[in-house]
Amino acid sequence: MKLFLPRLFHMAFAVLAVLASIAAAFIVVVMLVDPELQPDTRLGPSQGEFLGQPASIALQPAADSQGESVLELRAFNGNVAATVDKPAGVIERVKTFGLPVLLIHFLFLAALFELLRRLFRNVGRGESFTPQSVRLVQIIGVSLMVFAFIAAIGKSWFGYEMYAVLSDSTRVAVSGTPVQLPPAVAPHWLGVRFPLHDSAFWTGLLVLALAEVFRQGLALQRDSDLTV
Repeated sequence: MKLFLPRLFHMAFAVLAVLASIAAAFIVVVMLVDPELQPDTRLGPSQGEFLGQPASIALQPAADSQGESVLELRAFNGNVAATVDKPAGVIERVKTFGLPVLLIHFLFLAALFELLRRLFRNVGRGESFTPQSVRLVQIIGVSLMVFAFIAAIGKSWFGYEMYAVLSDSTRVAVSGTPVQLPPAVAPHWLGVRFPLHDSAFWTGLLVLALAEVFRQGLALQRDSDLTV
């Protein structure tokens, strides 16, 4: 049982690393192919939820747009309606800013799973408290903290770009009364440099602290061996 769990984790993280790498490669292919929304595209209406309420969303050609499709969202029994006049521009913004952020996430997951695979390979060999294993734990902790910073910046910028394009091309009406969306505000960089709300940051800090404990324990073990 002692050897079974490390081997099981080793195999599981190996499979997860491969799956994350495949997902990253798929995103790269999509970015290179660069698919576009064709005119007169019709999808839906589909039923879903918006702010916890039933909603319908549909993509269909508009009567006055000469074949240009519009995206319509209706919620709260039709009292709230939002119409995106040029959804193709929204999709282009998603491809430009959203896919790179998603690619960073999957590349990080692939690297993280690979580091965990190597760590549990060492554990399975009985090399838990070795300089190599401690170094792997340190790299995992630092990687989590660095990823938290990069992800915070990427998500903030993607959210800003999406809101900017939606505020320019979306018409919102509440009970038939048009509502003007507030203008987009660029991300506050001081707010995204310190991702204290991200669990990855605190997890990386905890892992880094544990790595330091292991390093100190390894040093004490070496001193004890030299004394004996």
